[in-house]
Amino acid sequence: MATVKIVYGSTTGATEAAAQQLAALLGAEAIPVAAADAGSFEADLLLLGSSTWGYGELQDDWASGIALLDAVDLTGRKVAVFGTGDSVGFADTFANALGILADKAVERGATLVGQVPADGYAAKDSLAVRDGRFVGLALDDTNEAEQTPGRLAAWAEQLRAAL
Repeated sequence: MATVKIVYGSTTGATEAAAQQLAALLGAEAIPVAAADAGSFEADLLLLGSSTWGYGELQDDWASGIALLDAVDLTGRKVAVFGTGDSVGFADTFANALGILADKAVERGATLVGQVPADGYAAKDSLAVRDGRFVGLALDDTNEAEQTPGRLAAWAEQLRAAL
């Protein structure tokens, strides 16, 4: 059976809630990045989650998490990224953290899975959008909370198919 792990950073609880919901949907282990070690990144499918802060930065706990990720070889592994943000108030940096995590995972040798169309979001620009698609799942509980459960369920199905 394929192993699935979720490593996430959360300040207000929105990304943690998404991580826990994904863990339930995928039968995965959810690990706060602040409590992670190198073994936390060992999985057949690794999900990396972060909210976006400031001017498009990773959540604070990822400061040490990126150093851990830098030491991990993800060659041959599937990685998916997800995160939370505000697509209206921060339309020019919405979900930038996804782009940062995706780039780091690819740099470490991972195969990125779980891209989602960018249609239907208020965001105007993001480091996480490539060729009209988010590099992973972007969630906006500030303005679109009613869409979160459906987006999580659909993404979990997409990830199951990628395994």
